[in-house]
Amino acid sequence: MRRATYLNKPDRTGYIRDMFGRISGQYDLVNRLISLGQDRCWRRRLVNRAMLPKAGRLLDVGTGTGDIALEALSLDSTLRVTAVDFSFQMLTVGRSRKDGRRVLWCKADALQLPFPDAVFDAVASGYLIRNVHDARRAFEEQIRVVKPGGLVVCLDTVPVPNKITRLPVIFHLKIVIPLLGWLIVRDREAYSYLYKSTQAFMTPERLASTMKTAGLFNVSHQRFMFGTMVVHTGMRPLNRTSGKSK
Repeated sequence: MRRATYLNKPDRTGYIRDMFGRISGQYDLVNRLISLGQDRCWRRRLVNRAMLPKAGRLLDVGTGTGDIALEALSLDSTLRVTAVDFSFQMLTVGRSRKDGRRVLWCKADALQLPFPDAVFDAVASGYLIRNVHDARRAFEEQIRVVKPGGLVVCLDTVPVPNKITRLPVIFHLKIVIPLLGWLIVRDREAYSYLYKSTQAFMTPERLASTMKTAGLFNVSHQRFMFGTMVVHTGMRPLNRTSGKSK
């Protein structure tokens, strides 16, 4: 039996790809349950922060089954949306969803995006940065493909703050979510990953610093859901021709 030492493994990317592939069929259902139905509100908040123009181009990196991509289209049907993920199983589920054929799906690595420079009006990601082994590189790639003046927005879980709500939140993350994962997809390990990777992840302040180091400016963040969720926003400078830091 595999133990939860994957966070330090050299083959972490392969481990995570395999894990998401295993749960792809029931991924959306479990997300609705573990978020108590709030996950769509979080995605809508993220898309609104992207400030996309009419008929704008959005790139959703680490799309999974396309929740952010499809939410964006539900808010503005004129958008041209591209969705990228490294899990073929997740992309297959996403394409089969309602309005899935309106999205351009692409299997690719978030650290090496297969797009030219400066082609998207905004780049969004949900729960991606916590799962990559090089957060700065991921942001540099997103900066490279977004137009100068365009926004990079990301949604993720962050370590539980030391507040009065800490114990019930940890109970939900550590006990309730893995139990639901086992009951629905018979995979407790995949849903134990959420708590462990969240607690090992950067604080919002450190993540903001990483975004600035990668080359974004006007970086801001907003915590919600008892401080466990955060949306970060940053802008590609108008005078930058590359996402690489100078």
